[in-house]
Amino acid sequence: MQKTSEPLIHPKIAIVTDSTSDLDPEMIKEFGIEILPLHVVYKDREYLDGVNISPDQVYDNMEVEVPTTSLPSPAEISNLFNRLRDEKFTHVLSIHISSGLSGTYDTVCQVAQDYKDMVIEVFDSKALSMGLGFPVLEAAHKLRDNNNFQSIVNVAEAVSKQTKLYFVLSTLEYLKRGGRIGYVSGTIGELLNIKPIISVNAEGKYITSAKVRGRDQSLKKLYDILVESTQEGSYNVAIVHGGAEQEGRKLLENARQLPNIKQLLFNQISPVMGVHTGPGLVGIIISPVLEP
Repeated sequence: MQKTSEPLIHPKIAIVTDSTSDLDPEMIKEFGIEILPLHVVYKDREYLDGVNISPDQVYDNMEVEVPTTSLPSPAEISNLFNRLRDEKFTHVLSIHISSGLSGTYDTVCQVAQDYKDMVIEVFDSKALSMGLGFPVLEAAHKLRDNNNFQSIVNVAEAVSKQTKLYFVLSTLEYLKRGGRIGYVSGTIGELLNIKPIISVNAEGKYITSAKVRGRDQSLKKLYDILVESTQEGSYNVAIVHGGAEQEGRKLLENARQLPNIKQLLFNQISPVMGVHTGPGLVGIIISPVLEP
């Protein structure tokens, strides 16, 4: 986490994240959350993640060309911070995709150093998708109730530390191709139809949380993890998918039966994430509801 110096004025606070947070557009609008889009890059064209390209467009074109991805440019980050400064924001909480998966956090940190007249706290979520989205949402909720910048930062940190994510893929090919496979072991297991349940470790890198045989068993294991993880307390849960809506919705319907889920969201992952996972992702993100 990086923080600039604190101006001695009544704060006007902005919350920034990036497009891999998978937040619903209505939530983004409702809370005034600022989004830095990553890029989907083809040989002859480039798109802004979730702005002028959809996940299905990425999947539908994969047999023709698998694109690459890139992070927001320093100029794009500066343009956002400049606009926030022009709008008289004094404090910015900028929460991003795991530095173990993307250079976005590091680049935002570098740009933030140029804004000595603002407090810009840049936070590494060590996660992605709604593992990033839930800390952003809870920070936005806190901002509505309390204009104290440090308390908003503290909420984002607390939620981030306690949020868990798990997902399954149809194939590990795209993670390997993009160099994002982390500590997930794969090749021999794929030949035996072994499906890893993938999670993220304390470094924010992919790990194998469990192994099962076959697609149906991997989806059942996701549900079992959800049941086990929500036995006591209250939880916000997101079911996410990438080109696997039918399977995702089936998991969603089963999740509706669980008693301790306060908020249940259903999202499709961003195009940039889809580049690295390929079609067939189904995931769960589990975030405990913190005591007020």
